[in-house]
Amino acid sequence: MESSRTAALDHAVLSADRGWRKSDTLWMLGLYGTAIGAGVLFLPINAGIGGLIPLLIMAVLAFPMTYYAHRGLCRFVLSGSKPGADITEVVEEHFGVGAGKLITLLYFFAIYPILLVYSVAITNTVDSFITHQLHWPSPPRALLALLLIGGLMSIVRFGEAMIVKTMSLLVFPFVVVLMALALFLVPHWSSAVFQHPLTPAADGHGLLITLWLAIPVMVFSFNHSPIISAFAVAKREEYGEQAERKCSRILAFSHLMMVLTVMFFVFSCVLSLSPADLAAAKAQNISILSYLANHFATPLLAWLAPIIAIVAITKSFLGHYLGAREGFNGLVIKSLRSRGKTLPAARLNRLTALFMLLSSWLVATLNPSILGMIETLGGPVIAILLFLMPMYAIHKVPAMRRYRGALSNAFVTVAGLIALSGILFSLLG
Repeated sequence: MESSRTAALDHAVLSADRGWRKSDTLWMLGLYGTAIGAGVLFLPINAGIGGLIPLLIMAVLAFPMTYYAHRGLCRFVLSGSKPGADITEVVEEHFGVGAGKLITLLYFFAIYPILLVYSVAITNTVDSFITHQLHWPSPPRALLALLLIGGLMSIVRFGEAMIVKTMSLLVFPFVVVLMALALFLVPHWSSAVFQHPLTPAADGHGLLITLWLAIPVMVFSFNHSPIISAFAVAKREEYGEQAERKCSRILAFSHLMMVLTVMFFVFSCVLSLSPADLAAAKAQNISILSYLANHFATPLLAWLAPIIAIVAITKSFLGHYLGAREGFNGLVIKSLRSRGKTLPAARLNRLTALFMLLSSWLVATLNPSILGMIETLGGPVIAILLFLMPMYAIHKVPAMRRYRGALSNAFVTVAGLIALSGILFSLLG
C-alpha cells in the first residue's frame, strides 16, 4: 500500500515537471528579448543582398544553427557540480584556474562592449526621435544619456526576476509592431528577387561568398548567449535534475518563435525591395527601417522606426547586462580569491551596477565612433564561446560525456568555424 502511494506521488511529481510553468514562459520571452534586438533591423540587408538562394539557405539553417549552439552552451553551464555555479565558475571547474580567468575575461569583453554600444544607440535613437519626430530642441546629451541609462539601471536594481519580466513584457509590443510592419509591406512585394536568383549579389560577391559572410550576421542577430548562464542557473534551482530537459524545451520554443517572426520580417522586407535597393541600404549604413521610410516616403515608418529601435535596444540592453554583470563579478571574485579575500554578493552587485552605470553614461555621452569596431571584434569571441567551447567540452569533460556522438555536435562545430572565419574575413577584407 505504502509503495503504491509512493509510486503515485512520484508520478504526480513527474507529471508536474512535464507541465509548462509561468516562469518558463517568462524565460522563453526573455531569451527572445535578448536575441531579437537592433541587429535584426540590419539582417534583411545582409541576408537579402545576394538574392533568393542565400536567403532560402539561411531560412533553413536559422533554427538548427542557433538552437543547437545555445543548447550546447546551456548544457555546459548545467554540467557544473555546484548547483548555483554560473558559466565563469563552470569554466574554472572544468578547465582549471588559469583557463577560467582567461575565458572569464574573454566572456566579459565579448559582452560588455555590446552593452556600451546599446548605451550609445539608445541615446542617439531617443535624441533623433525628439528632434525629428517631436520637433523639440535636442536636450543636453550628458543629461539625456544619464536619464535613459539611469532608467534602465533602475530596473536592474530590482534583480534578475524583474529584468526577465520587463524583457518579457517588451517582447509583445515589439513582435506586434514587427509583424504589422511585415504585413504592411505585403502590397509592395515584387518578383525582383526571383528574376536572377543565381547571379552574383548586388555588392559583387558570388553565391558562396555572400552566404559565408551572411552567416555571422544571422548568428549574432539570433544571439542570446549573454543570458544563457543566468537562464541555466535559474532553471537548475527550479527543476533540479530535470533542468536540462526543461531548458532544451524552453530554448526550442523560444528559437521557433525567433525564426518564424524574424524570417517573415526578413522575407517581407526583401520581397518589397530589389537586391540593388538592399545594396544601397548597405552602402548608406542605415537600418532597413530607415531605408524603407525613405524609399516609400511613408510617415508611418518614420514614426515606427525609432519606436521599434528603442524597444529593441532596451530589451537587448537588459539581457546583455546580465551577461556583463556575470563576467565582471567573475573577474572580481577570481581576483579577490587569489589574494584570499571575498566580497558579499549584494555588495558586489552594487559595485558592478555603479561601474556599469558610470561607464555606460560616459561612453554614451562621448559617442565615440570606435564602438562599431569594438562590437565587431567581440564577434570572434562570441563565436568561440557559443559554438566551439561547449563542443570542445563535450569531448573533454567527463560530466558532458553523455552528449558525445550526436550529429548536432559536428553541425555546431562546422557552423562555428564558418561564422568565425566569416567574421575574420570581414575584419581583414
